Amino acid sequence: MDTPLPSGSDSDSEESLVTDRELQDAFSRGLLKPGLNVVLEGPKRAVNDVNGLKQCLAEFKRDLEWVERLDVTLSPVPETSGPQSSPQNKDQKAVDPEDDFQREMSFYRQAQAAVLAVLPRLHQLKVPTKRPTDYFAEMAKSDQQMQKIRQKLQAKQAAMEKSEKAKQLRALRKYGKKVQTEVLQKRQQEKAHMMNAIKKYQKGFSDKLDFLDGDQKPVARGSKEGTKRQQMKKGPNAKRRYKNQKFGFGGKKKGSKWNTRDSYDDVSSFRAKTAHGKGLKRPGKKGSNKRPGKRTREKMKSRTR
Repeated sequence: MDTPLPSGSDSDSEESLVTDRELQDAFSRGLLKPGLNVVLEGPKRAVNDVNGLKQCLAEFKRDLEWVERLDVTLSPVPETSGPQSSPQNKDQKAVDPEDDFQREMSFYRQAQAAVLAVLPRLHQLKVPTKRPTDYFAEMAKSDQQMQKIRQKLQAKQAAMEKSEKAKQLRALRKYGKKVQTEVLQKRQQEKAHMMNAIKKYQKGFSDKLDFLDGDQKPVARGSKEGTKRQQMKKGPNAKRRYKNQKFGFGGKKKGSKWNTRDSYDDVSSFRAKTAHGKGLKRPGKKGSNKRPGKRTREKMKSRTR
C-alpha cells in the first residue's frame, strides 16, 4: 500500500527536526566550533569518473556530417610580430588566465585560425559564406526594445551634452569676470589720465587736446619742468590765446563798423537788382503768376455752374 505524500508544512517540520538532531549529535561529540557552520574535517575528494563521462558522451552524441556540425580543433595562429617560437617557448609563453589581454588575444587568434581553415573547405562544399544583398532576417530583439534602447542612449547623450554646456558656461563666467575686472581697471586708469590731462590744460601746462580722442598717454613726472619752460618761452598760455581770439587783443573796440572815406568810395559790392528791391524789370512778366482774388474765384465758380 502506497504511503501518502506529506504536505509542505509536515516536510518542513521533519527537515527542521532532522537538522536539530544532527546539530545536537555534533554538539555532544564536540564537533561544533564558534560559527554558524559545521567544519568538515579533511579535504573534499575529487571524482574523475572517465567511464561515466564516456557513457554520457555516447548517449547524446550523433553521427552527423561535418557541414551540420562545423566543428574544428586547431591551435591558435602564430604571432607574426616576433620570431617563430618552438614548442618549448610555447610552453614557457603559456597564456596567463588572469591577464585579460592575453586571454582575449588567444581567443581571437584561435578563432582566426578556425576561419582560415574552414573557409576553403566550405567553398569546396559550395556552401555560401556571404550574406546576399536581398537577405532580410528577423531581429533578435523587438522594435519596442530597440526603441527603448535608442531613447535611453539619446537621454544619456543629452545629459552628457548638458553637463558639457554647464562646464563651458562656468568656464566662460570665470573668464568673463576676469575680463570685466580688467576692463574696469583699464577704464579707471584712462579716466584718471584724462582728468590729469584736463587739469593740466586748464592750468596752462599743456595746449594739446589729443586726450579727447582717447589717444592721450600718461605724461611722465620728469617732463613737468620741461613743459613749464617751454610755455615760458612760447609766450601766453592756451587759455590766454583762446580769450584773445574770442574777445580781441585789446585797444579801441567802439566804432569798428563806421564808414570811412575808403569804404564810402568803394562801390564794388553794389548790385542794382538787390538794392531796395529795384532793378531792371522785363515787360510782360508782371502779374503772370498772380492768383485771382476770393470774389473773382467765386464768380468763376458760379459761371461754371
